[in-house]
Amino acid sequence: MTREIGSSVAAKARRIKFVLTDCDGVLTDGGVYYSEQGERLKRFNIRDGMGVERLRVVAGIETGIVSGELSASVEKRAEKLAITECHLGAKDKAAVVASILSRRGLSAEQVAYVGDDVNDLPAFALVGLTACPRDAELAVKLVADVVLERPGGYGAFRELAEIVLNALTEKT
Repeated sequence: MTREIGSSVAAKARRIKFVLTDCDGVLTDGGVYYSEQGERLKRFNIRDGMGVERLRVVAGIETGIVSGELSASVEKRAEKLAITECHLGAKDKAAVVASILSRRGLSAEQVAYVGDDVNDLPAFALVGLTACPRDAELAVKLVADVVLERPGGYGAFRELAEIVLNALTEKT
C-alpha cells in the first residue's frame, strides 16, 4: 500500500539528495536502558536501516545522523549502515546542518531532515523537506511538512525514505 502525499510534498521530495535525521525518537523509540555503567542498550528498527540502504542504492541519496547525545550505540549503528555523516553531541544542530550543506555543496532544497523534538526545529529551518514521527512533540508536528504515520523507532525513517523514493519515480 502506497501512502498518498500532497503534490507540494512530492515536489519537495523529488529534489532530495541527502537525508539527515535525529536519532533518539526517530531511529529509536526514545528509550534508553541504563545500568551502573551507563547507557547499555538502544533499540533500532531494521526497516529504518533498509530505508538508509534503499536511498543510497536506488537513488544515490546519502544519509546522516545529527544527535544531541553522545552514544557508542549510535556510532556502531551508523558504521553498520555506512553513514559517514554521524554527528553526536550536537547541541547546535542548525550549525551542524549548515556545515554539512556547505561542505557537500548542497542547497537547502536538496536536503530533508527528520526530527521529533524542539531541539530539531532550528535544523528544520535550513532544509527543503521536514518530517517527524507520529509521536513527535506537538511543536514539531505543527511545522513539519510531513507527519509520518509511524512512531519513532518503528519505521518512521523508512516511511520517509519510501516517500522520497516514490516521489522520484512518479510521473510529473
